[in-house]
Amino acid sequence: MNQPLGFVIVGCGLIARFHARALQEVPGTRIVALVSRNPANAEKLLTETGIPRCEIYTSLPDALRRADVDAVIVTTPSGNHLEPALAAAEAGKHVVVEKPLEITPERCDRIIAACDRAGVKLCTIFPSRFGDANVELKRAVESGRFGRLTLGETTCKWWRSQQYYDEGGWKGTKALDGGGALMNQAIHNVDLLLWMMGPVRQVFGFASTLAHERIEVEDTAVACLQFESGALGVIEATTSVHPGLPKTIAIHGDAGTVVIEQDDILRWDFRDPRPEDETIRQRFATKVGASGGASNPAAISHVGHARQLADFVDALRTGRSPLVDGREGRRAVAVICAIYESAANGRAVTIAD
Repeated sequence: MNQPLGFVIVGCGLIARFHARALQEVPGTRIVALVSRNPANAEKLLTETGIPRCEIYTSLPDALRRADVDAVIVTTPSGNHLEPALAAAEAGKHVVVEKPLEITPERCDRIIAACDRAGVKLCTIFPSRFGDANVELKRAVESGRFGRLTLGETTCKWWRSQQYYDEGGWKGTKALDGGGALMNQAIHNVDLLLWMMGPVRQVFGFASTLAHERIEVEDTAVACLQFESGALGVIEATTSVHPGLPKTIAIHGDAGTVVIEQDDILRWDFRDPRPEDETIRQRFATKVGASGGASNPAAISHVGHARQLADFVDALRTGRSPLVDGREGRRAVAVICAIYESAANGRAVTIAD
């Protein structure tokens, strides 16, 4: 029988709780250590999640010396993902990084290169890819049901209070958040859009801070995209829209349209219908009633994390690549940084290969 895989979680803030709860639902895993500069935060995580007691460290190198550590989950602030990821890879441990992989393509590249050199697996957390409705949409795209893809749209019109930014310490800073509504909240939408529509050739964006004070990043952004296929796209990302709306993704082609709101399919229409179409409509027609974090980041479900971590564990067991590896994680960061560059300079920006 395979021994349980031992995980270390580095960073014990809000998002670490999603990972802790998710791992409890993934067979063949256990959390062997938590790392936090403030041990009280780790103690609080243990209490709130109910995970079995484990060792608490204030230094990642100390935790990495343990022989029972197989993988490290990095849940530090976004601009602090690089250092713990490099340390884990250099210690020969597999690496999971909460989104974004890092806050610039160059910093993403350093993580990817370190994991390649060490021969360890790297996973970027994008749980929206594991939602049932999104998986069904991806299947339709891959089977060619849309004909020629013509337009992809995604919206993340969320609300975050001023208190959210004031309490976080690092939230809303360029150095540690890397960006605002695009890099922090809507990066899931951006990743889904790229997953469905393919690589982006060029972007033009606008970004503003309209509803918050004392932050260095945008709370409202829009962008137009040209994909390598020739299709066009639109992104709307905010933390300035009260009370916060469910996120959406819409994929259009000359042979079909699908619109998803949160986890519900609002439209599933194809020029060439199939017998399973009505079953799909019925399956995803019922409103789940979840906000998905539209106004409260703690309201997000950990189910997607559990599914993605289960995929990562299977990848470790079988030797394959995780479904969302480091290179996949880099793509959304590159597009978002190009949008920021466009917004700052007032011109279209071409995405480098």
